[in-house]
Amino acid sequence: MTKRHAISATGAPAAIGPYSHAIGQGDLLFLSGQLGLDPATGELREGVQAQATQAMTNLMAVLDAAGLGPENVLKTTIFLVDLADFATVNAIYGGFFAEPYPARSTVQVAALPKGGLVEIEAIAAGSR
Repeated sequence: MTKRHAISATGAPAAIGPYSHAIGQGDLLFLSGQLGLDPATGELREGVQAQATQAMTNLMAVLDAAGLGPENVLKTTIFLVDLADFATVNAIYGGFFAEPYPARSTVQVAALPKGGLVEIEAIAAGSR
C-alpha cells in the first residue's frame, strides 16, 4: 500500500483548522472543501457568485499544486446555505469543467465556516 501524502497549495487560502488542502494516496486525491475565501486576505468574497467563483478557483489551485487539473476530478460535493442559489452556483461550476463532467452531489446545509454561502470539495485521480 502506498503512503498517503499531503498537498499544500500556496494559491489557496490557509487551512482554518487541523486539516490539509488535500491528501493523496496512490492515484486518488481527496480535496478538502474550499470556501469563497480570498487567499491574499483570508476574507470571504461578497455574495454567492463571488464566493462560488473563488471556491472553484481555490479548488483548482489545490489541484494544480498536486500536478492535476479539472479533467482529473471524479466527484464533487457542493454545500449551499441556500438551495435557491443552486442555478447561480451551477452556472459558475460548469465553467470550470468540460464534458464528461464529474459526478456531483449538492446539498443544503444549516451553516458553513466563517459564514460562507458555498463550499466545494472534490475527489480526483491521477499521478503526479
